Amino acid sequence: MKPRNSPILFLIVFSAILIGCGKTQKKEATRSSSDKPTIVSLAPSITEMIYAIGAERQLIGRTSACDWPADVKKVQVVGAFGQPSLEVITSLVPDLVIDIDLADENMGEKITALGIRRERLNIRSPEDIPAALRKLGELTDNREQADSLAFLIDDGLENFRNTIDTTAITPKVYLEIWDDPLWTGGKSSYVSALITYAGGENIGDAAEKEYFEVSPEWVIRQNPDIIACMYMSRESDVAADIASRPGWDHIQAVKRQKIYDDFDNSIFLRPGPRVLEGIEQLRRIIVAASKE
Repeated sequence: MKPRNSPILFLIVFSAILIGCGKTQKKEATRSSSDKPTIVSLAPSITEMIYAIGAERQLIGRTSACDWPADVKKVQVVGAFGQPSLEVITSLVPDLVIDIDLADENMGEKITALGIRRERLNIRSPEDIPAALRKLGELTDNREQADSLAFLIDDGLENFRNTIDTTAITPKVYLEIWDDPLWTGGKSSYVSALITYAGGENIGDAAEKEYFEVSPEWVIRQNPDIIACMYMSRESDVAADIASRPGWDHIQAVKRQKIYDDFDNSIFLRPGPRVLEGIEQLRRIIVAASKE
């Protein structure tokens, strides 16, 4: 995606200088009601963590992709995921802007240039989530609740690691993120880690990539035991659609009718506080499929 320059940056900066006193008064008024910083979240996973640690009253801006929990829809939208509006962010006068990734990294520099504190959380795997929660707790002054949740997730991940039966045959899982064209998660993807914690083997680990396109023939050769479809549910029967693909009737998952859909993408594709819930759902599917 090509970076986009904001043609109104000069006007925004100039306006910010002119109304500096007004901004100060507004911020002081905000601070008088709470000593904790006001926040703009630029990623759905960050927004979920903000709610999870009890900092939701500090959230004054979010992206259009931030849709959970339901109450977040009352919060001002500042743009799309990775593509925030500098003008809207500036109008909110936040103490803190937090992101994971931006389509145009220059946007982060522009936010900082306006005197707004900007922080980035690095979350690429389930193991990164506890550290991100602790950092978010420090940034938002909600340390106790953030630390408690981080401990629970750390402990939960350890329990999943300990319950994996290393002596049993590990079922091969094909996770289909999209079907036209076919996309799956590679070895470095977040979803691959979820599959591993759940006791499965991600067939996408054959590629040292995060997410990539595959051919139907490649999936047939990999012969997965389980197929999990993470795209939005369709009006048609997903399992029937997959089973009808040419040559797929030779795949073990199709033969044994181990095709699953109707997943909540916000749980499985976002590295956030509901990570244990996602792993547990996959684990139940893998355990049940292995027993039959």
